[in-house]
Amino acid sequence: MGLFSKTTSKSPKEQVNEWCSRVRKEGYQLDRQIRAIQREEEKVKRSLKDAAKKGDKDTCKILAVEVVRARKAITRIYTSKAHLNSIQCQMKAQLATLRVSGALQQSTEVMKVMQELVKLPEISKTMQDMSREMMKAGIIEEMLEDTFDALEPEELEEEADEEVDKVLWEITAGQLGKTPAMVEDALPEPEGAAALPVEEEETEEDIDEMRSRLEALRS
Repeated sequence: MGLFSKTTSKSPKEQVNEWCSRVRKEGYQLDRQIRAIQREEEKVKRSLKDAAKKGDKDTCKILAVEVVRARKAITRIYTSKAHLNSIQCQMKAQLATLRVSGALQQSTEVMKVMQELVKLPEISKTMQDMSREMMKAGIIEEMLEDTFDALEPEELEEEADEEVDKVLWEITAGQLGKTPAMVEDALPEPEGAAALPVEEEETEEDIDEMRSRLEALRS
């Protein structure tokens, strides 16, 4: 009976090491998301260049917006990785205090970083679970329930025109868009007749498909 009476709870050191392991795994997952978004971005850029050659300015504008959103998503994920690295550093500090005092200590730094991490869709679930465990361990104080709700990143209803113009200028090598010191260049008319309706329909389907893939990666 003595075997069954033993507690199965982890020691503070084991708990901290487990948190560090989970944080590292989340970091690897974010790296994979970044690479996936970058691959989709490259496909969108190729489509944008093709549309520019055909003189399809409207399609170019739509694709440029997708490139801007993809880059914003990547920036947001890199911010998440920085927060994860901060948590790892804080956990190492907790191990140091554990060796000296024999107990984990409350940390306002951990509290602030966790409040940011639980808002990020990519890692919110893991961070919510870790936050609750850290509360029980006494590292952070009780957080508001609203904080635990996974907050979707603010999707810009209208992307900044200057950012879209900058992307157009960059990808089309100055054929479209503008730099801050220049006015927007007009697209040359496509050679021959206007694009066939079938081609336009296929282009729309391609755009929708790429947009769906990017949206799935961002969420």
